[in-house]
Amino acid sequence: MNTRHILSHRPLRWLAGGLAMVTLLGMGGAAYAEVQTPINNPVVVRGTSGGSQSSSCGFIGSPSQVVQVTESFAALRFRVEGGDGTTLLIRGPGGSNRCVMADSLAGGVIEVSGVWDQGRYTLFVGEQNQAGNSSYTLSVVQE
Repeated sequence: MNTRHILSHRPLRWLAGGLAMVTLLGMGGAAYAEVQTPINNPVVVRGTSGGSQSSSCGFIGSPSQVVQVTESFAALRFRVEGGDGTTLLIRGPGGSNRCVMADSLAGGVIEVSGVWDQGRYTLFVGEQNQAGNSSYTLSVVQE
């Protein structure tokens, strides 16, 4: 086997992987992964709020994060740092929806803590006005 031939392809593989990551990060909206409890380290997602889909919690786009609670219940804290019109829609098991809206008094910060039942929770960072959008940081912490 020719080791020079093998070594010469490694930089290309790294380059292809690097380009894929740059392409993913450069796309509009947030790319998310589904995480499940227990969550040992905070999960942090950055993106742009809002979207074209009207909901009970303002205007939303694609999900920002999905959290699967695998225990009977889990103490979780969801925190969004965004603009004054930012919203957080949490769609839970059984069709439950929880909406929290930021306001100027909170400085664009939304924080929701509680004990969450087992199931899948889909988080959307939206905007109260369709024309609005702002950069946000969403963090999920298990307490």
